[in-house]
Amino acid sequence: MAQVDFGGITREVCLDYVPEAVVGDYCIVHVGFAISLLSEAEAQETLSMLQEIADLDQGPDAMDPKADEPLRGGAAVSRG
Repeated sequence: MAQVDFGGITREVCLDYVPEAVVGDYCIVHVGFAISLLSEAEAQETLSMLQEIADLDQGPDAMDPKADEPLRGGAAVSRG
């Protein structure tokens, strides 16, 4: 088990499927299990695409007060 940072929110995640994970790695998490590791470049590209999707979802009629805030996140491993 490890603590994984999801853009400021930390959750405990099972690393059984990626035992090679080390502190600072980026991973894809599904239902509490890290299922794959990503390079930092892959993680940044994925986060950028998610930000684009979030931006598209924020049309001119959106009333979300956080609409101008960028999407933050990524899952970074921290063994604890």
